[in-house]
Amino acid sequence: MLEVSEIFKRYRKKEVLSGVSFQAAPGECIGIVGGNGCGKTTLLAILAGARKADKGSLKVDGQEILGHPALQAEKIAYVPQENPFMEELSVKDNLSLWYKGNQAAMKRDLECGPAAMLGVSDFLRVRVGKLSGGMKKRLSIASALAGQEQILIMDEPGAALDLVCKEVIRDYLREYLKRGGTVLLSSHEMEELAICTRLLVLKDGKVRETPAGLTAKELAAQF
Repeated sequence: MLEVSEIFKRYRKKEVLSGVSFQAAPGECIGIVGGNGCGKTTLLAILAGARKADKGSLKVDGQEILGHPALQAEKIAYVPQENPFMEELSVKDNLSLWYKGNQAAMKRDLECGPAAMLGVSDFLRVRVGKLSGGMKKRLSIASALAGQEQILIMDEPGAALDLVCKEVIRDYLREYLKRGGTVLLSSHEMEELAICTRLLVLKDGKVRETPAGLTAKELAAQF
């Protein structure tokens, strides 16, 4: 169980997050939606440990992990908008860095884990700088899940990707959820939001739940 309580974040005079609280259970996919600049990326980065909150609490199975980067990295996989790779190295070499020398785990995932399901095994020898955006996104997800984390946070996973790659990623997310994983994602794409079991609208620094299954127009009216 993921428990987010009273997360606050201010940038100078602007309070971006004003006490964000919600819970997410295993098997749930929660979509964080809202207008541009509402704080979605800030919230997800804080939960993943990439940014610091001014105050708040983040617990996984009752254990406080906010402010403990090593624990956050152990419990949560994070796929940011930008792909964090060394582009002069091959896909395999980049994966080796993420798996921290655990070649057995990497081999297993390339055969039957996230890397295999996302098709990463097909382009291991290619230099990352030559990959398409879609291939980089697949690699980013596989790399983030190198530790088999049960919580996956994704910021705009389908942005600027082709239809085939978007469907590959959605298929993987469905399988990840079936295995009991928890997903938090931000998106403006209705196909991605359709995967979500719950939707949270972030507005004026707070979140409130809204029904899943709304049309794009109905959802946008709440931003």
